[in-house]
Amino acid sequence: MIQLGYFTIDTPDVEKARAFYAGLFGWSFDEDASHPTYAHVKGSDPAFGITKGEHKAFPHLYFRVDDIHAVCARVRELGGHAAIPAESPSGLSAIVADDQGVSFSLWQPAPGY
Repeated sequence: MIQLGYFTIDTPDVEKARAFYAGLFGWSFDEDASHPTYAHVKGSDPAFGITKGEHKAFPHLYFRVDDIHAVCARVRELGGHAAIPAESPSGLSAIVADDQGVSFSLWQPAPGY
């Protein structure tokens, strides 16, 4: 079985992204493993970080959340954009973008997932 072992979120401005994602998800960063073009997120599984990249091209990621409506509202408060959550048998999902236009999705699982 192949599992996701590590990923990065590419962004034009690492410091701005650190502030956005810390405000949205409460992420903290490992300063010893970080530098001006990379910020390593503490305590994540799988491990990941934010890296400087101008193309914003990366696999689309879904972050599991408990309350998708509240997180979409927080995205907007932080200067990002959030679609209206869509319902499917697996739960609710919404495509959002941070305040630099980097897109990702949120997923609130249906009961039993």
